[in-house]
Amino acid sequence: MKMTMYIDDALLARVMEATGATSKTKAIDLALREMDRKAKLVKLAADGLGLSPDELKDTVDPAYNLEQMRRRELPTRYGRKPRSR
Repeated sequence: MKMTMYIDDALLARVMEATGATSKTKAIDLALREMDRKAKLVKLAADGLGLSPDELKDTVDPAYNLEQMRRRELPTRYGRKPRSR
């Protein structure tokens, strides 16, 4: 569908750079699809995925501990690799 609309040039340029979109049309299409995806996720979360509170509790392993997993992860090292001799 063809239409005329005002779109902030700087914002569109940032979206194109962030997404790697090669055209304005592709960038706008991608942004609209992403907003639609996020809205669907919010609705799913609000609806509780159609599960009762007890069923939701049973969906996660009781031994799962996100904080403990994060503490065990080794930090990522950035920078140059040491030269081999």
